Amino acid sequence: MSPKIGIFPASGALGTSILNHLAKLVPASQLILIARRPEKLDDFKNEGAIIRRADYDEPPTFETAFEGVDILMLISYASFEIKHRVKSHQRAIDAASKSGVKHIFYSSLAFAGNLSDKSVAHVMGAHLETEKYLASHTGNFTYTSVRIGIYSESFPIYTTWFDLRNPTDEIAIPHSGGGPGVAWAKRDESGEATAKLIVSYANDPVNFKYTNQLVLLSGPREISLAETVDILGQAIGKSIKIREISVDEYAALPQNADYHTYHGVNLSREWATAWEAIRQGETAVVTPTLGEILGREPESFETTIKEMVK
Repeated sequence: MSPKIGIFPASGALGTSILNHLAKLVPASQLILIARRPEKLDDFKNEGAIIRRADYDEPPTFETAFEGVDILMLISYASFEIKHRVKSHQRAIDAASKSGVKHIFYSSLAFAGNLSDKSVAHVMGAHLETEKYLASHTGNFTYTSVRIGIYSESFPIYTTWFDLRNPTDEIAIPHSGGGPGVAWAKRDESGEATAKLIVSYANDPVNFKYTNQLVLLSGPREISLAETVDILGQAIGKSIKIREISVDEYAALPQNADYHTYHGVNLSREWATAWEAIRQGETAVVTPTLGEILGREPESFETTIKEMVK
C-alpha cells in the first residue's frame, strides 16, 4: 500500500510548488493536504486528495490534522520570529509524532553556510532550533531538513523592497554589495526538488540518502549583492546603485515597519543580521545537489529575473 503524503501548510507559495510537482509524481489519492484555508485546495479534493484544516496559530487544530499521514512535508511558519515560530513548529511536530507520522521533511533555509549549526542571521534562528528538535526525537520518527536555497524571487527583502515595476535609483542596505554573496535559487525548482526527495523516500525509505540529515539546495552560483543589483538594473534597463547605511538607519526606514512587524513587534533590526550573515559567507555556499535532484542545471538568477519583468 502506498504511503500517505501530507503537506502542511499546503496552500502557501512553497507548499503550492511542492504540491503541484508531487501531483505529477503520485496520484492525488495518496495526498493529505492541510491548510489554514482548505477551500484553496478544492481542485485537489475533486481529484481525490484528502483535505483538512489546521493553523499554526490554533494548536487544537493539530489534534487530528495528521492522522493517517505516513510522510509529512512540514513547511515552516511564515515569519522570522524565533520563540513563537519554534513553539509553533514543535507543536506540529509533536502532533505529527503522536499521530504516527514516520518521516518528516522540514523546510529550513540556506543560511548557516555548508550545513553548519550556527548562524548570525536572526531569520535562521528558528530553523536551527527546529532542526535540533527534530534530531532529538528520532526515536519516534525520522526526518530530513531541506535547507531551501535563498529564493531568487525573494530579492526584495534583501534590497529594501526594490520593486521591478516601480524602481528607484538607489538601494539603501547595511551592506556594501561586495562579496561573498548569495547562491540564489528559483523557488519553484526548490519545490520541484523537494517533491522529488519526498517521492524518493516514499518509494524506498530503507535506502533514502538523507534520512536524519540536512540537505542544502543552493542555486548554481554565488552572486554578490552588487552583481544582484546590476542584474536587476539590466532586466529593467535602469542604472541602480547600492548605498550602504548603518543598521540603525535601516531599522528606521519607514517602509520596514509594515514588512518586518510580527505580532506587534517591529523586527527590522533583527532582520538586518541577514546582511552580516551574507557578509560572512553563510549564503555563498554552492552545492550540486539541486541540479542532481532536478536532473538538469538549475535556472540562473538572470533568467528568473527576466521572466519576472515580462
